[in-house]
Amino acid sequence: MRTALIASLLAGLATGLGGLLIALVPRVSRRAYDTLLGFSAGVMLAAGSITLLWPALQRNGLMAAALGLISGAVLVYLLELAVPHLEPHFAPEIAASPTKKLGLLMAAALTLHHIPEGLAIGVAFASGGKSLGVIVAVAIALQNIPEGLAVAMPLRAAGASRRRAIAWASLSGLVEPLAAAVGVWFAGMLNGMLSFGMALAAGAMIFVASDQLIPESHRTESKLPSLGLISGFVLLAVLSKLAL
Repeated sequence: MRTALIASLLAGLATGLGGLLIALVPRVSRRAYDTLLGFSAGVMLAAGSITLLWPALQRNGLMAAALGLISGAVLVYLLELAVPHLEPHFAPEIAASPTKKLGLLMAAALTLHHIPEGLAIGVAFASGGKSLGVIVAVAIALQNIPEGLAVAMPLRAAGASRRRAIAWASLSGLVEPLAAAVGVWFAGMLNGMLSFGMALAAGAMIFVASDQLIPESHRTESKLPSLGLISGFVLLAVLSKLAL
C-alpha cells in the first residue's frame, strides 16, 4: 500500500511538469498540443493492453477480463456524467478566449481522468507486484504531463500567475493516491478475481484513450498525433519488456 501511494503521488504530481512547461513557454501550438495528446493516448493504450490486460488474460480469466473491461469503461462513463467538466481538446481554444472558470472546469475534467489512473496503479501493485506497479505508474506519469499542460494553459492565459497555474495543474493529480488506495483495497477484496480487477483498470484507461484522447488529438488533419500515439505505445512496450 505504501509503495503504491508513493508511486501514485509522484505520477499525479507529473501534471505539475505540464504546468511548468506552460510557465516557461506561454503559448503552445495546436499541432504540438495534439501531438502530445496522441502520445498520451499511445501510453494509455499500451499500459492498459500490455501491462494490465495481457497479465489478466494469462491468469486464465477470460470471462473475468471481459467483464472487467466493460466495467472499467462504464465506470469512467458514469464519472463523466456525474461531474461538470470540459474535455482537454478545448484547452487551446480556452487559452484564446480565457476565463478562470473555464480553466477550473478543465481541471475538473482531468481530475476525473486521474481517478481510473490511480485505480490502475493500486491494482497493478496489489496484483502484479512492484515491477508491474512501477511500469504502470511511469506510464501514467508520462501521459500526465500533457494533461497538466491542459490545466495550466487556460489559467495562465486568463491572467493567473505562473505559480498559481502550476499549483492547479499539480493539485489536479492529487486524487491519484486516493484512487490508488481504493485500487489496492479493491484488489485485496477481490482476492481470487484479480483478473477482473486488472481488466477493470485496463478498461478505464483504454476508454479514456479511445473516447477522449484519440478523437481530441485529431481536430486538425495533421498526422503528427498518430505518430505521437505510435511513439507512446512503443515507448511503453519497450519499458514493459525491460521491467517485467
